[in-house]
Amino acid sequence: MNTSVYRVSKSLGDTMDHYSDEDIEKKKKAIFDMMGKRGQKKILSMGFENWNPFEEPKDPLDIRKDVTKRTINDLVHEFLQMRREEKTSASFAEGVLEIAMALMNNNDKYRGMFEFSVWYADLIRREGHEIDS
Repeated sequence: MNTSVYRVSKSLGDTMDHYSDEDIEKKKKAIFDMMGKRGQKKILSMGFENWNPFEEPKDPLDIRKDVTKRTINDLVHEFLQMRREEKTSASFAEGVLEIAMALMNNNDKYRGMFEFSVWYADLIRREGHEIDS
């Protein structure tokens, strides 16, 4: 069995089990032939045998959820609603969205900014000071 076809059929799980390797290869070739030249060129650059047109799409960023089972939009909305009493600028809201996206993506720079902010807020409270808003 051709390993690329095996990978394709294996990644498809039960949905393609009833197709023969030959049928899967024909479907793959048909999809490739229907593509535009630019798309074909991209597939050929990565290797036709490595291309799997049947694989499941990845989750878009806007529907990925964090450990609390909230999307980025849910987190930002909830945070800004909690601050409803306080005036928030567009720049403030942009910053909230930016850090929420970065933390969801485990960005080291923003992780450092977050951890420092938590540490600094704790330090200010321990020393008996108030955090200015």
